[in-house]
Amino acid sequence: MRCAVILTTHERPDALAASLAGIAAQTMPPDEVLIADDGSGAETRQLVTLFAARSACPVQHLWQPHQGFRAGRARNLAIARTSCEYVILLDGDMVVESHFIEDHRRAARPGHWHQGTRVMLNAHASQELITSRQLPDASTLGLTWRGRSYVRRLPALSRYAAQAANAFVAVKSCNQGIWRHDLLRVNGFDEEMTGWGSEDKELCARLANAGIRRQTLLWCAIAFHLHHPPAARDDARRNRDRWLESVKTGRTRCMRGVADHLQH
Repeated sequence: MRCAVILTTHERPDALAASLAGIAAQTMPPDEVLIADDGSGAETRQLVTLFAARSACPVQHLWQPHQGFRAGRARNLAIARTSCEYVILLDGDMVVESHFIEDHRRAARPGHWHQGTRVMLNAHASQELITSRQLPDASTLGLTWRGRSYVRRLPALSRYAAQAANAFVAVKSCNQGIWRHDLLRVNGFDEEMTGWGSEDKELCARLANAGIRRQTLLWCAIAFHLHHPPAARDDARRNRDRWLESVKTGRTRCMRGVADHLQH
């Protein structure tokens, strides 16, 4: 199984550099890295060029002009361009533990997609991680009780918690593993959904409607979320309504999605 990591970013090269450093330090590297860039400038382009020159695997930089929050379209561009069978979706402000890709690979099962957890860092811990580009000891991270419970890597125990954890770990596209053919089957992210909010939940609702089951990766595939101010919520209600509509109607495919970007 060939595995691609898709990193979504917009104008935060310091965080992206830390995220890429984590990818480079994996026990089991990916077969491809794709940067889904929602309109970043020259500093990000230079960073990706330098990373690609040093990377042991192919790197693609897929850029689109920034016309508001269009993370779904940026991810679709990357999904369309990779030939890897399995896709790990990761945000460019997430720094991963060294077994992250190994854990996702081990968990991958036909007919399922996998939701990873995220450990939220405060501003101080985030800046320290960005500066050092190495994960500090968990005791120094200032974590909430939930963060402390997520940060331990216990892969042998993880598989037994996969179903139960679905009930309390939220759907977040910042850490997900999905078969590419399943993403193509539901036409990827709905590009009618712009602005922050629910585009990931709506995608996963369509996966569920198509019979693709969720499993949650608890105590493995650990990713640390770097602190940043909250995004504007102007479109959150509209996007939430579209997500709930997909749940209610059983829709499996969106009209505007990854198919628009496939090379025939």
